[in-house]
Order: sequence, then structure tokens, then C-alpha cells
Amino acid sequence: MKPYVIVLGNEKGGTGKSTVAMHVSVYLLNQGFRIGTIDVDARQGTLTRYFNNRKANASEGVKLPEHVAILRNEATIREESEAKDENVFNEALHKLSNSDFIVIDTPGNDTYLSKLAHSYADTLITPLNDSFIDLDVLANVSSNDLKSLRPSIYAEMVWNQRKERAKRGARPTDWIVIRNRLTTLYTKNRKDVNTILEALSKRISFRLGVGFCDRVIFKELFLSGLTLLDLESSGINLSISHVAARQELRELIDLMKLPNL
Repeated sequence: MKPYVIVLGNEKGGTGKSTVAMHVSVYLLNQGFRIGTIDVDARQGTLTRYFNNRKANASEGVKLPEHVAILRNEATIREESEAKDENVFNEALHKLSNSDFIVIDTPGNDTYLSKLAHSYADTLITPLNDSFIDLDVLANVSSNDLKSLRPSIYAEMVWNQRKERAKRGARPTDWIVIRNRLTTLYTKNRKDVNTILEALSKRISFRLGVGFCDRVIFKELFLSGLTLLDLESSGINLSISHVAARQELRELIDLMKLPNL
């Protein structure tokens, strides 16, 4: 069986894609699966630096995936550029073909590599901050009644890549939108965003869930390349916030309904 591909995607930066990709990868590693990871946002390279930091600070018991970083090529002719991107992406998939899962982190903008990655997603996870600015990537919303919804640029791209996937005879993508980097405060904005997402999920076929709260620990762990799952083995005492964050990760994994879990 080919590896099961999980893609983190959103054409907006700052939504926590790399953090989610890192934690999902380490969770699956700890379950004994063979994990490959691909960073098609290698120019910014957050996921790549995360794993480099992890390798540099690795202690006994800290597991690493097989990682591939893809840089966008410098060809100026579109057809030539896309052909080169497709070749290097296919090479990465081939290199990781013995993995049980491949986790792919994509950039927060529109690139051919990102589109290609989306077309291979068995599960697509789109983290979204609780704001109308982030929501605008998914849908154009009427300011008058908040009910007039029209799929926006990213939703249309996902739809097009779902069609490309169908042409290859692949199974339908399970698209999950998660409200991420949440605050503990319940506001009218948060309620309105959730109401719109629930309506939109039925219209453009995604499942809606909750990701991670906005916690300092996620930022602090980056330099060491650790995740919430590494804290106890690294001798770090767990706080109530850490325990709650680990529970958020477990709930996200359950929401994904991955095979053999």
C-alpha cells in the first residue's frame, strides 16, 4: 500500500500549519509508524528548521522522520518551472515510499508545488485563526447578514485539486478545517466565525474541528525541536496548560480518523 498522505494547507501564513505538522508527525512516530515529511515551503522552511533543531538537540528516545525539503526552482518559463517542480516532488514521494504516513507542510501563498501537494492529500488539514481576515481565504462573506457565502480563492484551489486527484483514480480527500490558535475568551467574533464555518462546511464539503489554543509553549519548544509529546522524557515538569495542550493534540488525531489508529 502506498503511504497515507497528510497535507497542511492554507494560502495564508501564521495559522500554525508547521506546528500542527510537527506534532502530528511526532505523534505518529511515537505510535511506531514510519514517517516521512516534506517541506514544500523550504524557502521559509519552518518545518525543516524544526527538524534540524530536533536533530541537533536529540536525546535518547527522541524520534525523527525521514525529511525532504523542496526549494522552489528558479526557472522563468512557467511550463519549465512546473515540470521541474513536478519532477522534484515525485522524487520526494518516491524517496519516502516506504513510509506509513507522509506529512507535507505547504506555504501560505499560491505556488505550483502547493497545488501539487494538495492533489495528493488523503487528508487535508487547514488551520484557520478565529478572524474574518483568515476566513476570507475560504469564503467571501456578506457584511450585511453574514449568510451570503461564496467560496474564495483557497476553497476554489482545493476544489480544483480534488478534481485532479479524481482524474488519477485516487480516493476523495478528507478535508478538515480546524479553528486554531484559539484564545480562552469567548467573543461575538468567535461565535460568528464558527457559525459561518459550520454553514460553509456543508457547502464546500469539509469537516470542522478545533486545533490548538494559543499557548507560549508552542513557541518555546521550537528552538529545541521538541513537541508537547517530548516533555516528560526530556525531564520537563508538566503544567496544567501542557496537559491541556496534549489533550488538544489527541482530540485532533481522533478527528482525523487515520488508518490503523
